[in-house]
Amino acid sequence: MVVVVQIDGALFGTLEEFFAHFGEQAGSTPWGTNLDAFNDVLRGGFGTPDGGFVLRWKNHAVSQERLGYEETARVLERRLASCHLSNRPQVEQELASARDREGTTVFDWLLEIIREHGPGGREAEDLVMLELA
Repeated sequence: MVVVVQIDGALFGTLEEFFAHFGEQAGSTPWGTNLDAFNDVLRGGFGTPDGGFVLRWKNHAVSQERLGYEETARVLERRLASCHLSNRPQVEQELASARDREGTTVFDWLLEIIREHGPGGREAEDLVMLELA
């Protein structure tokens, strides 16, 4: 039987809210609130199914808007405030792009991480199938 974890883009509007919503829907154990931790959770063993699962993202178009450039700039501003000095130029450049409505967004980052755990991804053995609904 295929396990389906369904998230609803209408129920969150920030990256932190995404992490909380995903955790609730996946039944995962507390795992932190950053992109690296989310990547780890998709491997299984944090309450998420070890044998893979379908991640059905309902109302993904709402998420694409809410996790767009404005949210990306907010996340990057927070990252800039706490990142190592050697990383500041890169984060500043990414922040400038987000403010200019260019480059990747939080939504894009999440899709990229999820797709790495599915067909054709570097961690395809995790068997995470993404369905955008």
